[in-house]
Amino acid sequence: MSENIFKPQVNRLLAALPTSDYQRLVPHLKLVSLSLRQVIYESKEPIAYVYFPQHGVISLVTNMEDSSIMEVGIVSSEGMVGIPVILGENTTTTKAFVQVPGTAMQMDADVLKTELNQGGAIQKLLLRYVQAAYTELTQGCACNRFHTLEERLARWLLTLSDRLQSEDFPLTQEFLAQMLGVRRSGVTVAAKTLSRAGIIRYQRGHISILNRENLSATSCECYGVIQGEFARLLGY
Repeated sequence: MSENIFKPQVNRLLAALPTSDYQRLVPHLKLVSLSLRQVIYESKEPIAYVYFPQHGVISLVTNMEDSSIMEVGIVSSEGMVGIPVILGENTTTTKAFVQVPGTAMQMDADVLKTELNQGGAIQKLLLRYVQAAYTELTQGCACNRFHTLEERLARWLLTLSDRLQSEDFPLTQEFLAQMLGVRRSGVTVAAKTLSRAGIIRYQRGHISILNRENLSATSCECYGVIQGEFARLLGY
């Protein structure tokens, strides 16, 4: 599916900066396309660039010794890919790659480090984003342990819908299985349950949300907790 199904967006972190701070970054920002399966950075390799997605989805995954993959986070227009750079590092144990094509503003990691070392609005905003992302990670761990597959799928679909500003998006069974940490057969069962209830339509790698109210009712409380922290810390 072409990314043009999504509404035009700007990255919300960049949009939240004071005008003077944003204008200082402009010469260092480059608009780039994000192609399906494009690797943003590899595990334990230097992070040369950070990305502020406008639309599309970048998945953060952990690879295990048995070659299994587990998604530990997603980033879209709400955030930035390259959190270790914010914390003064340039490597991480996760891999980042594109799951839904789109566009992003690319920036040299060393330039961002220089900006962060000066303190001010950019540093404060990005540190608040780190806290919001930390909440999403920790709440997600608890969610994976205590909530049903259908509840977790509903939460994740609501989150993706918010970030893409769309209720229709391309999602493969492989992507969903990685996101939920289950086998593809488990994804099929959970998606069919929501589909039979008239909440979503899932076919040929595409999902459409048909009834957002019922999807919200199906989701666990984790969606609201994470959404609330992003609103509190970042205003969106």
